[in-house]
Amino acid sequence: MTKVASTANNNSAQVDQPSHYMRSILVIGALFFIFGFVTWLNSVLIPYLRIACELNNFESYLVVFAFYISYLVMAVPSSWVLKATGFKKGMSVGLLVMAAGALLFVPAALSRTYWVFLLGLFVQGTGLTILQTASNPYITILGPRESAAKRISVMGICNKIAGSIAPIIMGAVVLTNADELVEQLGSMDVAQKAAELNALAERVITPYLIIMAALIVLAVLVYFSSLPEVDTDQEDETVAAANTNKKSIFQFPHLLLGAFALFLYVGVEVMAGDTIISYGASQGIALTRAKFFTSFTLGAMIVGYLIGIVAIPRFIKQEKALQVSAVLGVLFAIGAILTSGFTSVLFIALLGLANSLMWPAIWPLAIADLGRFTKIGSSFLIMGIAGGAVLPLAYGYLADTYDPQQAYWLMVPCYLFILYFATAGHKVRS
Repeated sequence: MTKVASTANNNSAQVDQPSHYMRSILVIGALFFIFGFVTWLNSVLIPYLRIACELNNFESYLVVFAFYISYLVMAVPSSWVLKATGFKKGMSVGLLVMAAGALLFVPAALSRTYWVFLLGLFVQGTGLTILQTASNPYITILGPRESAAKRISVMGICNKIAGSIAPIIMGAVVLTNADELVEQLGSMDVAQKAAELNALAERVITPYLIIMAALIVLAVLVYFSSLPEVDTDQEDETVAAANTNKKSIFQFPHLLLGAFALFLYVGVEVMAGDTIISYGASQGIALTRAKFFTSFTLGAMIVGYLIGIVAIPRFIKQEKALQVSAVLGVLFAIGAILTSGFTSVLFIALLGLANSLMWPAIWPLAIADLGRFTKIGSSFLIMGIAGGAVLPLAYGYLADTYDPQQAYWLMVPCYLFILYFATAGHKVRS
């Protein structure tokens, strides 16, 4: 199997042959497509399960909590899995775990039991945790560190194209005639209401069986692919000298700050993508129209990724791109709060543009110069994805307690901290 080894002075890696490099990029791109498709189904599951399982805002946002909290709980165990299997086999394991989570949707739908849906989402998130822990450092190390944001931007396009398609497909299946059904439920007797909700719940069975089959096929393809293994335990001389006295990732403050920045970034990204459908409905927009809004957000992210591919690092450094993105996040969030109707929803969608270059910029800045600590450092950063569990749930609580629109004030301090990391935090080494 082709090996990937560290190059001097930049903690990057290169594949022995260009053909292997391109095949590796294509395989990782396919994985990022899967990440996006499965992840952004949550935006439809939130309003769908709110109806099918008769939930309030806070309860419905347990969908994203169950999915993203797995990144916090399972990130370190994922590093153990990768240590035992290596990156390539670990990716196959992650895909199979995701398939098991998709299968759990069948008994959940048949019994219309909310906690079983949440268990399925947690298992899917666990599989994604293994995949993310392997694939993100892989694509970072696969070439020069200075262009890591560009490579991650390419992966981001794969992710967000899938994420744009997923809500449209799933929304067409599970939210068809949802507005009419909600209106009719109030006039039904208990037995009739239960029958209609059971039928609604069962709509997810076929889509998730298809997802399960696709994940199993991809796991087999990855296992037998020519994807090279990355050796992150070997440090280049400069990094090794700098890390001589380092015993723990807690001695890398830029990594800790980067993990918190990722926590906040994922939180606001998930809020922008997964709350926009329900928020649009709260603004008086029918679900038949609102079900497309997540695709608007992800479409804006794709535009941002394309800008990153062209501009980084040729015209703008990744840390400068992160600064601009954070400022835009503050402006668009305030715009959503101070306007109303479709204009307000449009500002939420534009947050996709602000968020697009954050992961590609934060990840390489935070993981820089870790050397032999790269795998555990990657796991620590992956734990930051738990922001997608905590912040949307906090938003749901504020939406129930105060107002769905005013709850978006939660975003502003998050973007301000990301701005700090972009300007100064990533430089802290002691």
